[in-house]
Amino acid sequence: MLAVRKVRRKLRMGTICSPNPSGTKTSSEVCNADWMASLPPHLHNVPLSNLAIPGSHDSFSYWVDEKSPVGPDQTPAIKRLARISLVKKLMKKWSVTQNLTFREQLEAGIRYFDLRVSSKPGDADQEIYFIHGLFGIKVWDGLMEIDSFLTQHPQEIVFLDFNHFYAMDEAHHKCLVLRIQEAFGNKLCSACSVESMTLQALWEKKCQVLIFYHCPFYKQYPFLWPGKKIPAPWANTTSVRKLILFLETTLSERAPRGSFHVSQAILTPRVKTIARGLVGGLKNTLVHRNLPAILDWVKTQKPGAMGVNIITSDFVDLVDFATTVIELNDLLQDDRALAKC
Repeated sequence: MLAVRKVRRKLRMGTICSPNPSGTKTSSEVCNADWMASLPPHLHNVPLSNLAIPGSHDSFSYWVDEKSPVGPDQTPAIKRLARISLVKKLMKKWSVTQNLTFREQLEAGIRYFDLRVSSKPGDADQEIYFIHGLFGIKVWDGLMEIDSFLTQHPQEIVFLDFNHFYAMDEAHHKCLVLRIQEAFGNKLCSACSVESMTLQALWEKKCQVLIFYHCPFYKQYPFLWPGKKIPAPWANTTSVRKLILFLETTLSERAPRGSFHVSQAILTPRVKTIARGLVGGLKNTLVHRNLPAILDWVKTQKPGAMGVNIITSDFVDLVDFATTVIELNDLLQDDRALAKC
């Protein structure tokens, strides 16, 4: 019966596509653009903190500008080295952690976005940019891309997690928050009880965007959620075995109420990792060969108050990551008690 329900849900979502000539289905042929709207009715009143939600790590890093200055998130030594043009080209290989744009990630089913932002030296307009070693696109452009998708898919909900700020004073923060307000308007959801955040409640309010702001500045605006409401413990390892042990441990320590939870299913390169795979970059050195094993761990999980909630990955298009996470919600199909959470 579970397999039948999966097929029915995929048909509603449009995820069963015409096969390519090889007979296999690539990630670009899978569309999860309306997966939240397609969840069965008894999951509409389950807290979002109890659902399985796919997310991306360094979500904006599909494009970084190797011609821009090195970001303020880098050490003075790296900044000195970056005066050599080749160094920035190599930095780009290790700064990029996604292939898909915001729009493409949303269409693939990603609903949580890990965001790091910074002002840029010499920018007189106080514009804010995404940053991961090198500067990415303007935050405003990314927000507008997300808003365009949400307008076309009014039952989809996104989590925007602003968790790192660099070279930003109060004026920069005010500028960023104003941009957020201008982009999303009434789609913004005011901070309140995590347990009250269900699909049904958000649909009734026509709210689609939860903004998490890891800075005391959040206190000045009702639609900014404090960072403590969405902990994202970080394993900081190159070992799949250690990563999985860390994910299991932090899940077992998860607070059953009062917050969302991010499982960062990512490997982090050490200096020696980068030195060994300097030209290959993050994707070819660390991600390609380890992502299938990480996905195998994801497949063994179950959502719920003490289970997985948001799971993030690098290069979400390399394997069927988003669909695998979304389908974990099928395990809740017969658990009617969850609807009373």
